[in-house]
Amino acid sequence: METQIAKLIDGKALAEKIQQELSATITELQPQIGRPPGLAVLMVGDNPASAAYVRGKERACAKVGIASFGKHFPTETTQTELEEVIAALNQDERVDGILVQLPLPDHLDAVTLLHQIDPDKDVDGLHPINLGRLVRGEPGLRSCTPFGVMRLLQEYEISLEGKQAVVVGRSILVGKPMALMLLEANATITIAHKSSHSLENIIKNADILITAVGRPGLITAEMVKPGAVVVDVGISRVTDANGNNRLVGDVDFDSVKRVAEFLTPVPGGVGPMTVTMLLQNTVTSYSQRSKI
Repeated sequence: METQIAKLIDGKALAEKIQQELSATITELQPQIGRPPGLAVLMVGDNPASAAYVRGKERACAKVGIASFGKHFPTETTQTELEEVIAALNQDERVDGILVQLPLPDHLDAVTLLHQIDPDKDVDGLHPINLGRLVRGEPGLRSCTPFGVMRLLQEYEISLEGKQAVVVGRSILVGKPMALMLLEANATITIAHKSSHSLENIIKNADILITAVGRPGLITAEMVKPGAVVVDVGISRVTDANGNNRLVGDVDFDSVKRVAEFLTPVPGGVGPMTVTMLLQNTVTSYSQRSKI
């Protein structure tokens, strides 16, 4: 009997579709509002990965019609200087979204800086007020990566109602808000992490499995319930036997694709959606702050 191969969840295609919709929305609203939406990405230092992410965000902004007010600061920039920049951006009517690119140099307090951002301009969805709105089921800007996962599940018409959902990882960036969004969609949630006993048994029960740990090959076919939906948020760079670098997720893709019903690839699954939901949050802020 031929083995069923999982259907791929294509984040790249959905990201493209949403970006086209956002571009159309901006084209419609801009004459009424009198300006384009604005996003300010603040980066400190010379982290090559961060620089690449920021360039990608700025390219995506340009593609849909969002103005970039990004600033790149030298490594020695002080906490006070950054707080003053954020305060000015909070008051700047041209700016709808503010994002501090992490990680920051060691002498800076990222949490305090994130708290300085106006919650209605917090397009990363990480301010305590926005996380509180999520807990309470109130409207607000949502954390980009889990928000992107929810849009993918919606696009592929994957029902969450009453399903057993397991989230592996409990970070404030992905794991915790992901679990809350799934709970809001009436799934039954388990959060697993490095201290969980019998991880394999926990995962085996999942109708919906979302993993965000950053450990290559953590999830193998034996751990996955046949017919499960597997969303791989993890991303790691590995070197193969030939010395070539490539990106991989937490899931052993080649084995799990023979067990799961749906599976996200890495790259090309969740990654493109994270930047797109950042754009979505910026446009949401733009329309709400302009009362359109």
